Amino acid sequence: MHEELKLDNQVCFRLYTAARLVMQAYTPLLTQLGITYPQYLVLMVLWEKDNQPVNDIAHRLLLETNTVTPLLQRMEKQGFVTRERGEQDKRQHIVSLTEKGKALEQQAYDTVPDGMKKSLALCPMLTDDYQQLAGELDNIIESLR
Repeated sequence: MHEELKLDNQVCFRLYTAARLVMQAYTPLLTQLGITYPQYLVLMVLWEKDNQPVNDIAHRLLLETNTVTPLLQRMEKQGFVTRERGEQDKRQHIVSLTEKGKALEQQAYDTVPDGMKKSLALCPMLTDDYQQLAGELDNIIESLR
């Protein structure tokens, strides 16, 4: 067997496993809020800047609009967002937070950051060198875009 093809020698496997396990750590916290991890990502984008076109949300999350649209439809049914046709471009949908979606920001703030710190407390690198790790991950993401 070629050493380069061993699973333990694959950066992609480590990244995939780390991402999956981090999302798994978020799950109980987000379940308390009644949302999924992908919904949390959309909400964070809208908490930063409300009233955005679907395309802008998808671009910010590095996803396709056909992935984001069904997610937004479910969130609209749950009462977190509204979607309305754009005034200048009727093909465009503008996504806005409802009062329920806005209120969820404070609930998330009260729940998620501390909960994740506790979940990741056993990993000193994440607490001591978070900025360095985030920078390295940003470099990987940027090089693959």
